[in-house]
Amino acid sequence: MDDSKAITPEQLVQRHAHPGRSLLAVLHAIQDELGFVPPDTVAPLAETLNLSRAEVHGVLTYYHHFRTHPAAPVTVQLCRAEACRSMGTEALAQHIEAHTGCRFDSAHQGEQGAAVGLESVYCLGQCALSPALTINGTLHAKVTPQKFDALLAAATTRVEATV
Repeated sequence: MDDSKAITPEQLVQRHAHPGRSLLAVLHAIQDELGFVPPDTVAPLAETLNLSRAEVHGVLTYYHHFRTHPAAPVTVQLCRAEACRSMGTEALAQHIEAHTGCRFDSAHQGEQGAAVGLESVYCLGQCALSPALTINGTLHAKVTPQKFDALLAAATTRVEATV
């Protein structure tokens, strides 16, 4: 749901920043509602939680889970941790970039109508079944370039069917 234009940053913060609630909990709640945490919520969050803007911005940008822009319609999160690396995830990453025309961890994912967003993550808990990735939150293991191509085609078809 993208109500981000219908609600002010201050209203969004008031909706989620309750006494005793941590910054992480508030950021998760905002992202759960909008799908991302708008950058213009940093100042009202800092004021409401009695933190500096730098502290809020630091937490927002440190954790890979948080987005500061809407996600692309198809989001691929590829494990780049050691177990997956030892099983070929870097070669898979090169294939994915070549196949999609996108780059991992690009600052412009989800913006300007990008159809696919590529994100690096560090451990999906599938070390024995690596390389592993998620596509729109669905976990896939033992992914080969051919398997990725089929998974991406299916995810793209599902997204197109909902538009």
